[in-house]
Amino acid sequence: MALGPIRLLTTACLIVAALLVIRPHRAGGTALPEAVTAGQRLAAQWCNECHAVERGDAASGKGPAFTRIANMPSTTELSLKVFLRSNHTNMPNFIIAPGDADDIVHYILSLKRD
Repeated sequence: MALGPIRLLTTACLIVAALLVIRPHRAGGTALPEAVTAGQRLAAQWCNECHAVERGDAASGKGPAFTRIANMPSTTELSLKVFLRSNHTNMPNFIIAPGDADDIVHYILSLKRD
């Protein structure tokens, strides 16, 4: 009979631990500002040589501006993640950690016009 409360407490602890591990998002599925800010910082560091990373930056001519990418009809969270994890002959072969890729994706999507 004592297993009931212990099992309930263990389940509650596992749920809380899982929620702490999962990347926080708002109810609408949008990233929290911390992920967007981290993605903006990473993009400025890694992508700025070839892309206009910030809204209003002048394009370098090498790669499309991030605002253009964000506003393409085909741009989704999934399409960006797949793109960032694929090799491309016309881009440097960066190895981006999954968490960093997620942050960059959230930043790019934050540039989408509503």
